[in-house]
Amino acid sequence: MTIAELDNTARMAACPLAGGGTAERVWTAAGVSLPPLDLRDCTELVVVGAHPDDETLGFGGAVASLAGSGVPVQIVSASDGGAAFPDASPLQRNRLEKTRRGELHEAAALLGALPPISLGLPDGEIAEHEQRLADLLSGVLATRPPGTWCAATWRGDGHPDHEAVGRAAAVAAQRTGVVLVEYPVWMWHWALPNDGAVPWQRGYSVPLTASALQRKVAAAQCFHSQFTPPSPGADPVLPPYVLPRLLAVGEVVFR
Repeated sequence: MTIAELDNTARMAACPLAGGGTAERVWTAAGVSLPPLDLRDCTELVVVGAHPDDETLGFGGAVASLAGSGVPVQIVSASDGGAAFPDASPLQRNRLEKTRRGELHEAAALLGALPPISLGLPDGEIAEHEQRLADLLSGVLATRPPGTWCAATWRGDGHPDHEAVGRAAAVAAQRTGVVLVEYPVWMWHWALPNDGAVPWQRGYSVPLTASALQRKVAAAQCFHSQFTPPSPGADPVLPPYVLPRLLAVGEVVFR
């Protein structure tokens, strides 16, 4: 990881979601060209996200594609996403966690993945439990057969939880000898084409069929709690431009 990547949390913090971030047209006009990722050696996949929906938004097309070709895919969510609404009461937070677990199960089924594993770490505080997460992921990966890959949120994604998951997954992958790839989610919001904080030299594009993209869109729509305003006049957690932008840029991993 480069020194520039260590400062990406500040870039993300300085670019609030309400501000729109890097517009979809900026990315599409730039036409970022990366070599295709060869997934033929991946015999099983473990996809790790910080919150329910990370795996779908960042890597759902690849999950659908691999699952559709008979590759077992296990989704692991480090947290249940209960801190999406910071002012929520403990009861409201518990209800949201239950809702988001249910949404994740629905999305995983649509993508063709196995029933997801929820580790229950505290949303917004994953970095404080990074060692435990690395141990838990090591346990998950150690039971998988040779040829298993792990896909996790990128260590430079700008969101502290995403970065902590990426670091923990890197430790677990090194311990168990599995191939690690990291997928960005929020990078597309705060970064720019040819951005020096992004390791494009390690980047690969993920080729996706129309069918895989359709399943990704259907799975993303399972996360009603994130795309729907919690009350009249309120803003949703994920603004309406988020999904179209992620679909426009496609799926990218760093390896």
